[in-house]
Amino acid sequence: CGVGFVVHIKGRKSHDIVVQGLMVLDHLSHRGAQGADPKTGDGAGILLQMPHTFFEAVLGEHKVTLPAGGSYAAAMLFIPRREESRLFCLSVFERIARECGLPILAWRDVPVNDTHIGESAREVEPLVKQVFVGRPEGISDYCAFERRLYVARRLMEKAVADSDLPDKKSFYFLSFSSRTIVYKGLLMSGQLRDFYLDLNDSRFVSALALVHSRYSTNTFPTWDLSQPFRYLAHNGEINTLRGNINWMTARRASLASELFGEDMKKIFPVIVPGGSDSAALDNVVEFLLLSGRPLEHVMMMLIPEAWDGNEGMTQEKKDFYEYHANLMEPWDGPASITFTDGKIVGAT
Repeated sequence: CGVGFVVHIKGRKSHDIVVQGLMVLDHLSHRGAQGADPKTGDGAGILLQMPHTFFEAVLGEHKVTLPAGGSYAAAMLFIPRREESRLFCLSVFERIARECGLPILAWRDVPVNDTHIGESAREVEPLVKQVFVGRPEGISDYCAFERRLYVARRLMEKAVADSDLPDKKSFYFLSFSSRTIVYKGLLMSGQLRDFYLDLNDSRFVSALALVHSRYSTNTFPTWDLSQPFRYLAHNGEINTLRGNINWMTARRASLASELFGEDMKKIFPVIVPGGSDSAALDNVVEFLLLSGRPLEHVMMMLIPEAWDGNEGMTQEKKDFYEYHANLMEPWDGPASITFTDGKIVGAT
């Protein structure tokens, strides 16, 4: 796979960052793969900050007024094309959003141009929609809002997964956040900008762009398993995956959080079945982050340096790794991981 990011270190948003991110992705085409269909890739995508001014403008054209940035979230969704399945998925979203106190502000059909993508990708292409939801009353901070979105999303995902829909795997959240949004698909690196028309709009601005070009090795290429995921993009393989998943499952009964409270049981299993190694890692990153840890802390927990016997490492850092080794087994084997929560961006 190919991974990379572009960021303005002072946090200044511009469309140039989006353009440069897509340029990086263009230059990662040699790191991605394609099938027998020469126009179908293993997947490509970009993770960006929420483009508030862009959404404010395009929704304003339909007489929808958004609240201030940070006071709402956008769900980026893949939806089945079959009408019965589509209506079921939309009803599940609306019902659970209502139950979780998330007022729906607007639905939007994401404009796409699929004329240039491969036939294999087009045959299984889902619909792409955005849903905008308001921040619930009584929630004032970013992390609490993101936790509510996380719980709602897991309930929605499980409701569809437990249904009898023949195409239920086409229901997928690319992202659901007040700070970030993901555009991705079963595409080649150079196809992303032409497929998603939003990315070419000069009003679409961001201070960071994290990109990924996929070369699938241990799972079959699909629209949902393209990257970036919600917090990271990964090049390599997690060689300890089976053990990592088993340990996360085994500790389920002992997991508790004052921040999640009784909502903890609603999100299980933390690792969504059927995902790739990168998707599983992203699930755990999200869980630990929303449990109250900073993102850099989470990444050091999951992917520690070789600390034991390292004479060049400070004792303070060794103590950090030794302590967290009692809490979490290393996710070992990744060659390169880029990560962001929409505010900071880094790599390991």
